[in-house]
Amino acid sequence: MNTLKPGDKVPEFKAKDQDGNEISLSDYKGKKLVVFFYPKANTPGCTAEACNLRDHYKELQLEGYELLGVSADSMKKQSNFKEKYDFPFPLLADEDKDVIEKFGVWGPKKFMGKEYDGIHRTTFIIDEEGKVEKVISKVKTKDHASQILNS
Repeated sequence: MNTLKPGDKVPEFKAKDQDGNEISLSDYKGKKLVVFFYPKANTPGCTAEACNLRDHYKELQLEGYELLGVSADSMKKQSNFKEKYDFPFPLLADEDKDVIEKFGVWGPKKFMGKEYDGIHRTTFIIDEEGKVEKVISKVKTKDHASQILNS
């Protein structure tokens, strides 16, 4: 796993969001962007994390942040997740794992004694120039907004 680090330039990416709109890194040029990767829509940890960001969305926007959630779920799953919890930010359906691999968050994981490959819950704070400012790898799902705001 070759995860992007602070100071790295984020490679250009394109992926479809929950509604089939194409989203790319260049759409956010000149803006601060928070890209949060989560393993699976509608699971307890991912729901807690995304809901925490939703609940603090106004504060994040006041600090100049745009948000983008990413998982390997289908557009339909992302759309259901976004609608069910009324998220004000797009969710990328990165089924081919292009964005996930560009950020380097796909790799071996362990859960209940089993090893498998999956998405590592990781958040990247990207500056206006498209460079990684900070990487949060120990995400506190119920208090994630404060990790971003206090970074």
